[in-house]
Amino acid sequence: LINGVDAGHRAVIFDRFRGVQDVVVGEGTHFLIPWVQKPVIFDCRSRPRNVPVITGSKDLQNVNITLRILFRPVTNQLPRIFTSIGEDYDERVLPSITTEVLKAVVARFDASELITQRELVSRQVSEDLTERASTFGLILDDVSLTHLTFGKEFTEAVEMKQVAQQEAERARFVVEKAEQQKQAAIISAEGDSQAALLIANSLMEAGDGLVELRKLEAAEDIAFQLSRSRNVTYLPSGQGTLLQLPQ
Repeated sequence: LINGVDAGHRAVIFDRFRGVQDVVVGEGTHFLIPWVQKPVIFDCRSRPRNVPVITGSKDLQNVNITLRILFRPVTNQLPRIFTSIGEDYDERVLPSITTEVLKAVVARFDASELITQRELVSRQVSEDLTERASTFGLILDDVSLTHLTFGKEFTEAVEMKQVAQQEAERARFVVEKAEQQKQAAIISAEGDSQAALLIANSLMEAGDGLVELRKLEAAEDIAFQLSRSRNVTYLPSGQGTLLQLPQ
């Protein structure tokens, strides 16, 4: 019997008389004994799998997490995997160990820390899960948190906190604006007070001289107005009448 193994795959040989052979058959065409030997094909390429888990945080908040895993089997351990777990090893192993690791890691953090320290959480999950999967003959090429949500109560509490922070920020802005307006009014009042003080000081320093100056200016204005009137006659000083009357 001629059997072919495609690229990226490996085969484990099951012998009806000797059981599973401790030999992994690589890519290409191979000869098998009909009715005695049977190939079991495994895909050894990296494959993705999403594992959803519901667990609890350190502060007892419900957390919904979805983990995306890129996995592949260790090639030389395929006979052991087939014998102890089976062809559907990923279905049997990944959900259980993922739940186990996520529950352990998430329980170390509060709900708020899961958000602010998400990268740290993802790294710890990846390290612990990779180590755990290796005991089953699995290699994890990538582990990432693709979904992270919380219970309704925690979500509402976070939203209320955000609203409160926005209102506090708005109130702070109003207070700062009022303070600026107050400072502007104080500066304006101080300027008016200083101007009035300067005027008062000038008047005090000028004294009677300023009063006399204002009188002269007023007299000049009156004389100018009288000079323009035809009904006004100026008499020379010391003369009582305009003409000398005969005796």
